[in-house]
Amino acid sequence: MASARDQTQVAACAAAYFVMVSGEYLKEKLTQKEKRKSKERRYWMHDIYKSRTRYNATNLLQDLRQGPSNKFQNFCRMSATDFEYLIQKIGPIISKNDTNMRKCIPVQERLAVTLRFLASGDSFKSLSYLFRFSVQTVSRCVQEVCKALNEELKSEITLPKNSSDWKKISLEFNEKWNFPNCLGAIDGKHVVIQCPVGSETEYYNYKGTFSIVLMAVVNANYGFTFVDIGCQGRISDSGVFRNTSFFKKLDANDLLLPDEGILLNTNVSLPYVFVVDKAFALSKNIMKPYSGVHEKGNPKRIFNYRLSRARRVVENVFGIMTSVFRVFRGPILLEPEKVTEITMTCTLLHNFLRRSKSSSSIYTPPGIFDNEDNDGIIIPGSWRSEQNNMRSMFPLQTVARKSSLDAKTVRDQFSNYFVTSGKVPW
Repeated sequence: MASARDQTQVAACAAAYFVMVSGEYLKEKLTQKEKRKSKERRYWMHDIYKSRTRYNATNLLQDLRQGPSNKFQNFCRMSATDFEYLIQKIGPIISKNDTNMRKCIPVQERLAVTLRFLASGDSFKSLSYLFRFSVQTVSRCVQEVCKALNEELKSEITLPKNSSDWKKISLEFNEKWNFPNCLGAIDGKHVVIQCPVGSETEYYNYKGTFSIVLMAVVNANYGFTFVDIGCQGRISDSGVFRNTSFFKKLDANDLLLPDEGILLNTNVSLPYVFVVDKAFALSKNIMKPYSGVHEKGNPKRIFNYRLSRARRVVENVFGIMTSVFRVFRGPILLEPEKVTEITMTCTLLHNFLRRSKSSSSIYTPPGIFDNEDNDGIIIPGSWRSEQNNMRSMFPLQTVARKSSLDAKTVRDQFSNYFVTSGKVPW
């Protein structure tokens, strides 16, 4: 009798367990079904995107071109002529085909949304409202167009191929900035980004933000001759420069630099150099200012002044680029690889627009560069008034470094020249 009772209890427990497990299983299946329903597309295309049939970005671009209002130039940061030129260059690369479900985004709209993103720094969401296609489409357009521009415009930034080309740059620096044997100005900037997923401290910089580094060499005409983009922000700023292909070629004497040049009105022969600020290390081919404060008329102070005049070109290039391409106004909320592509696009467009006959005055209007009066007093360029809102680019960190005796000797010879045969009237 007891055994029968035990069997009944076991059967009842098994039945209860089965009901409980079945209930949980059914509950889970219902939850999954509800989740699938919530993810199901409630409509194929939002009404705002359907309105493209009435008025789209192509119509907007046509309206912006009407009349002498210059609104198209302000919208795209270039002339309509250069806009069409870029369409011809990258059109075959970025064009898409229509499908049975929908029409593709025209090439001119894909280029326009990318240029507008660079010019304004607006979010992809805001641009999707303006151009009337989805956020995902805006993101793909920006990525694909930047990649295509970088490929087609890569020849805009090239290092001189022989000593004659280097000497041409040196002559321009001497004529415009009174610094002989100068081959370029070097500087770098941290480009602030959002914290990359899983990066830990890889991109964490000395300012307490996350960044990649843009390192550049600039000629006397405010043009890039070399750029290196993408180094992690945590790496020391001296390490960033030493890891560039430019420094490696310079260190190995592979840049084809000219031999030492004789300074004008003297018999003094000095090496050709690049000018930098105090964040870099002094070397035979890298000239940085003397540290400390020096009294008026002191050769060291005069050397620092002359070096700053030559180095100001790289400050202006960074300042102008960030004032025109306002994507650099704040942290760029994209992955480091995409930010690298975008930054490269801006540097290439800078050179392209500076050399363009139709866009040069649009990109760099009169008064945008720093200037000097007859007494050597600096007149700040208009780009400086917009730097107060700059939150995405900041300078390299200054670190004390030892210099070789040869490098110090070369710097002393330059400073002596600037107070004797090479002095300027002011």
